[in-house]
Amino acid sequence: MTTVREATFDLLRERGITTVFGNPGSTELPMLADFPADFRYVLGLQEAVVVGMADGFAQASRSVAHVNLHTAPGVGNAMGAIFNAQANKSPLLITAGQQVRAHVTMHANLSNRDATRVPHPYVKWSHEPLRAQEVPAAIAGAIHRASLPPQGPAFVSIPMDDWGAEVEEADTRLVLARTVMGRAGADPAVVAELARALEDASNPVLVAGQDVDPSGAWDAVVALAERQRLPVWAAPATGGGRLGFPEGHPQFRGVLPPAIGPIGQTLEGHDLVLVVGSSVFAYYPYIAGPAIPAGARLVAITNDPDEAARAPAGDAVVADVRLTVEALLGAVGETSRTMPEPLADLPPVEESDPLSPGAVHATLREALPDDGIVVLESPTSTLALRNRLRISRPGSYFFCAGGGLGYGLAAGIGVQLAQPSRPVVCVLGEGSAQYAISGLWTAAAYDVPVTFLVLRNEEYGILKWFAAAEQVSGAPGLDLPALESAAIAQGYGVPAQRVRSRDALRAALDDAVAASGPRLVEVDVAPGMALF
Repeated sequence: MTTVREATFDLLRERGITTVFGNPGSTELPMLADFPADFRYVLGLQEAVVVGMADGFAQASRSVAHVNLHTAPGVGNAMGAIFNAQANKSPLLITAGQQVRAHVTMHANLSNRDATRVPHPYVKWSHEPLRAQEVPAAIAGAIHRASLPPQGPAFVSIPMDDWGAEVEEADTRLVLARTVMGRAGADPAVVAELARALEDASNPVLVAGQDVDPSGAWDAVVALAERQRLPVWAAPATGGGRLGFPEGHPQFRGVLPPAIGPIGQTLEGHDLVLVVGSSVFAYYPYIAGPAIPAGARLVAITNDPDEAARAPAGDAVVADVRLTVEALLGAVGETSRTMPEPLADLPPVEESDPLSPGAVHATLREALPDDGIVVLESPTSTLALRNRLRISRPGSYFFCAGGGLGYGLAAGIGVQLAQPSRPVVCVLGEGSAQYAISGLWTAAAYDVPVTFLVLRNEEYGILKWFAAAEQVSGAPGLDLPALESAAIAQGYGVPAQRVRSRDALRAALDDAVAASGPRLVEVDVAPGMALF
């Protein structure tokens, strides 16, 4: 006989899930007792930060990440980050402690009274085993569900007295031996029809979304665009947690606006809109208008049935993105269409005091190594960063598709832990950084060599932009004077400095990227939205 705890760690070991992100409480201690030497526990000081780190780690490692939370209060603290992980399609195994079984019906202190309902609707599956012996199978089921398309978080609540219960070794072997695979290509007839439509179109366009990169379809999408001479737009930044196409490619046209009417206007003149690896679309704010141009056909390739069902217009092919694009690439020939014109050069940046966001990101482009990774949560300068950096390598850009603040700082740590050989620069607004600021302690404690670049404009700039767009005046709480991010970082043990000029910024970034531990660089920037 073996214990539930031993069987569970054997299961996690078999699945390669040997890093646990957590913030332990009393109900988790029985799981963590005599913690195995071949496992790594990454401590975060608040549960939302813990989930954000696991979110970044899961995406950057392309594997299921394990998050361990503290019963009802901890799960409650983590809900915003779980929402983000769902939008990012991050495969997370989320486990949480629960009171001993004899205590739950009494609603003893720290009982999660309805554990399976709390994380809804932001998880794919939520379960609390009826018997202790079912815990390993429940955790295996959560791993399978998290990793099946569309990927996302799955949750298991575990009473604290279950870990010491005995389980039959034969049952454990059955659980360990199971594999579940979920990649499925499109119907060949559907692919053939889509290939004909693409070849027959007079002015088709491709829109690349966040599922291209994690599905492994990057090279196939580039090859398809080149063979068919397609102009390529990125899906709106509001729903684009990952890049789907190299943004320095001569056929790249830019990032679609995030509203219904403007998207329809942007795509005018195209008779076929092929959307690959994206919803149609992540809209916000609401600006009415035709969802697609009159007379145009839209076809989306997505692995997410819900995305396909909720789209306001167009057809959808629900299948694995890579397999479908590769099949489509094999079904189309060369075209005589004219190659799209490349984008015009951006205007040069100028030295100013304070710097413009564009000047900051132009400097970041100079300092970022070729294999550098950017994790972004700077709402007012998102487009400026995309336009200045033109990131063109897969696995090099991570952004929160859900829009909830607090993802960036935490995810930057997780991405760096998953990719220790590549430099990670986490770009943050000073307001955004505060949602996960305690993550700096984790970066310092574990000597994670991530560079935090904080843009200081002393306001919630994105909210001021929305206030103007929504014709709202006199709203309180939009200014952030005297928020000293560099000083806060030093308090958590992260070396930091504040700069104002491009030369000083470049020197600080060079030093930070080359450092063996975390660094924070705070730079003053001009307020307001920036496009480039």
